[in-house]
Amino acid sequence: MDANPARAQGQSPFRAVLVPHRSLPQAGFLLLMGALAVVSFAAGVVFWSMGAWPVTGFFGLDLLIIYIAFKLNYRSGRQFETVEVDPDEVVVTRVHPSGRREEFRFATLWVRVELSEETDGRTELRLRHHARQLRFARFLNDDERRDFAEALAQALAAARNPVFG
Repeated sequence: MDANPARAQGQSPFRAVLVPHRSLPQAGFLLLMGALAVVSFAAGVVFWSMGAWPVTGFFGLDLLIIYIAFKLNYRSGRQFETVEVDPDEVVVTRVHPSGRREEFRFATLWVRVELSEETDGRTELRLRHHARQLRFARFLNDDERRDFAEALAQALAAARNPVFG
């Protein structure tokens, strides 16, 4: 027999995986880098033919810097957070781009979802359990944070008031 009433009733606990948005897929990145390489090469040839050959090295350097910036951006996109809610506890697992994992546990009955909103519309999402608090979902945009805060509050309410059949 399963000790979790939600699972015993066939209900699955709430589970969400939060991932940062990356608007340029890998194929688009390759296309962009190819186009930049062609433009840099053509401009380099023009400057070389004018006798300003040292300038061509800077075109290659610019291309390298852009490549590194995109790779760092894609690396940061490997981070994610999972939020799991069941009648006993709320577990937030944060996985960093390096693969390092952090896990935060809160008692479902005592945790609160707090969404603070600045006057300019920026938001911040936190879980608060007595004096302890956790800021999370930082890589989501403000509208996504608002939507997720509402969904998480509903999941907490459902977990606190299980339906017995």
